[in-house]
Amino acid sequence: MLPAIEVRHVWKQFLIRHNRADSLKERFIGLFNQRYRERCEPFWALRDISFTVEHGEALGLIGPNGSGKSTLLRLIARTLYPTKGEIIVRGRVAPMIELGVGFHHELTGQENIYLNASLYGLTRREIDRVYHDIVEFSELGEFIDVPVKNYSTGMYARLGFSIAVHLDPDILLVDEVLAVGDERFQNKCLEKMLELRKQGKTIVFISHIAEIVQRLCDRACLLMQGRMVELGEVSKIIELYRSAAAPRVLTP
Repeated sequence: MLPAIEVRHVWKQFLIRHNRADSLKERFIGLFNQRYRERCEPFWALRDISFTVEHGEALGLIGPNGSGKSTLLRLIARTLYPTKGEIIVRGRVAPMIELGVGFHHELTGQENIYLNASLYGLTRREIDRVYHDIVEFSELGEFIDVPVKNYSTGMYARLGFSIAVHLDPDILLVDEVLAVGDERFQNKCLEKMLELRKQGKTIVFISHIAEIVQRLCDRACLLMQGRMVELGEVSKIIELYRSAAAPRVLTP
């Protein structure tokens, strides 16, 4: 069987804008004065990343902030596209990456459930079947009828995660956004992901908490400065990360 996810020599570049000219006046001045001229500097967020994730496997992405983990997850979710290389995804993807992405702030939680689920191809009848499960898991109660613009970040996380896991995804992508919830709900989400694993779902998961990565994942991938340092057995990768992140003591 072909892998659920194939990442082939992927590079991702962003342009960092310096002296950004937001007004016509600033742009005009920049024509005559280099000091006020906008400059664009290329930044490679990912450099030549290659790996596969098998169906039913859970892969943990670990590394320091700015190492490219979230960018890689967005590429797999196809909310971003590689500058070079390609990513092949086989199956329905449910991304839990950014809080509130895909939510219409003026709509209620209930309306957003139907909107989000329909965007992933579910029919009205299919959404009706899982609606009460979504609401019950989210524990939002009467707040499900409140516009989501009034939600806290924790409430966003509850609703977003609950929708994602009830879409019957083949592949679940989860960023560290779960850290905004309370500890009890985080544990509930972890148990749900373990349940999905038993059902044969594929999971790609970002976390800085070693215990969670060890409990959930079959393998781990260490990213640093946009490069893949190593991919392999979870405890080995965590130890490698800790060694690389440990402050160095200078000796005379």
